[in-house]
Amino acid sequence: MRALFAALNRMSWDKACRLGERIGELGYSPGGVRRDVVERQIAAAFPELDARGVERIARGSYRHLGRNAVEATLAANKSRQEILDLVEQVDGWEHVERATADGTAGIGVAAHHGNWELLGGFLAARGVSPEVVVRGMDNRLFEDYLNQNRAKLGIRIVHDTEAVRQLTKSLREGRFVCMLADQGVLGLASSFVPFFGRPAKTPRGFAVFALRFEVPVCFMDMLRLPNGKFRAVFEPIEIQRTGDKERDIDAMVERYSQVLEKWVRQYPEQYFWQHRRWRRQPEGTPVELRDPALKDPALWTPSR
Repeated sequence: MRALFAALNRMSWDKACRLGERIGELGYSPGGVRRDVVERQIAAAFPELDARGVERIARGSYRHLGRNAVEATLAANKSRQEILDLVEQVDGWEHVERATADGTAGIGVAAHHGNWELLGGFLAARGVSPEVVVRGMDNRLFEDYLNQNRAKLGIRIVHDTEAVRQLTKSLREGRFVCMLADQGVLGLASSFVPFFGRPAKTPRGFAVFALRFEVPVCFMDMLRLPNGKFRAVFEPIEIQRTGDKERDIDAMVERYSQVLEKWVRQYPEQYFWQHRRWRRQPEGTPVELRDPALKDPALWTPSR
């Protein structure tokens, strides 16, 4: 892998990214990585599509994933100005500025949509210096490689095993912390909220911290445009207090899920459909809303 990326660094940005797309598309070949899962989830999210439409988005998602990996690797060796030049359009940056004004703390919440690795580099290039929570990986060599590249982009890494202690300290010190919140993990504090009409287990940590420390939350995304440049979008996730803490947390997580779904609908091929988004669902989920990745809904079991 290191040899491959070393070779890609010798190519032009466009040529290397096109190669990344072709490599990613190999995953969509017959017998490829989770091809059936990807197609079933896309078909469930977009029931109006025919088989050709599902295939178009599915194939595009693999191409996007391959290109993402190349872009993130090449970006680690680019200057601050070169990172900024990759972004052609910025919507809602004032929400980040408001969240971080006068050294106050803020929370950025994103998803596996667009180029989430480049998003962190863009924040750093704009002077925000984000602290990003990352999950540990089974392959420590690959994890170390990714974290080295993230550090080059100006991202400060917070390991998930240290997140509660470190984020508490960071928010008290007025830092901008970022999380990805679109993958349900066994045992992780989460809320079950609708995503494309189906209940999906969604991490609630960002909402818990936001309510506890009374800091603003901003949804973030880095969307690739047809010309290869990017559109960065930022939207506030409002905090509404009713006096019922659990209800307020769930409402905030649901609002995040709604905003994410809006952008996934506009850029469906840029979502990480390879992850089984509806694998974990609450007890009592109707048959028609169960995990579409299952060939037989009778095999479904409720999740924690």
